[in-house]
Amino acid sequence: MMLFFRKLGNGQPMVILHGLFGSSDNWYSLSKVFAEKYEVYTVDQRNHGQSPHTDEFNYRVLADDLEEFLRQQGVADPIVVGHSMGGKTAMNLAIKNPSIIKKLIVVDIAPRAYPIHHDHILDGLTAIPIGSIQSRNEAEAILAEYVDEPDVRQFLLKNLARNAEGKFIWKVNLRAIEAHIEEIGAGMQFEGVYTKPALFIKGARSGYFETGDDENIRKYFPQAQIVTVNTGHWVQAEAPEAFLEAVNNFLD
Repeated sequence: MMLFFRKLGNGQPMVILHGLFGSSDNWYSLSKVFAEKYEVYTVDQRNHGQSPHTDEFNYRVLADDLEEFLRQQGVADPIVVGHSMGGKTAMNLAIKNPSIIKKLIVVDIAPRAYPIHHDHILDGLTAIPIGSIQSRNEAEAILAEYVDEPDVRQFLLKNLARNAEGKFIWKVNLRAIEAHIEEIGAGMQFEGVYTKPALFIKGARSGYFETGDDENIRKYFPQAQIVTVNTGHWVQAEAPEAFLEAVNNFLD
């Protein structure tokens, strides 16, 4: 699969993966900062952004996609950064093929299974009559019945685009996500350990970490550093300076 990506900068390669319902666009500002030191690749994972849509959607194929991307682009010994679903993708590849990743940075996700908790988002997005709406405001009004937080609605509606006829379309593959949402909540798909440097950044108010997660992280990633930032789930968007400080301290 040929994934869509953007490339900036020169130096040690860094590959950045977004989370569920996201895209490489979410990392535009931070990628420019990282590009001052690194050769940065921001990637759209399958069924997201400008990458291909497929019916298959789980962490085994996402890890395979990332591995194939590194080969296709000739990216050797990258730093891989992943938020949420992207972090789980990166973790799975690091365990599957430890030699391919030099350093790992995982943002607000642990190497375990999570219960389904995106039901209301999927209900809201699928409730939008994509073929007949005339404006983003109309779409947001419908989504507001399911998603209370305005910033989350704005994030989700970045997946709206117009086709050549001017009609709204989804950049995200809602059908595949809905069909495989349990698999996106799944735990690790591979057994083993990644003994190279790893950084886990968690949001203190995100709800994605619970007692025992730190020990579970170190079972798979014995060299892991774990840093907590006073944010919700979108650490890099809510506190970019604190996020950059944690990343730079780790990489330096």
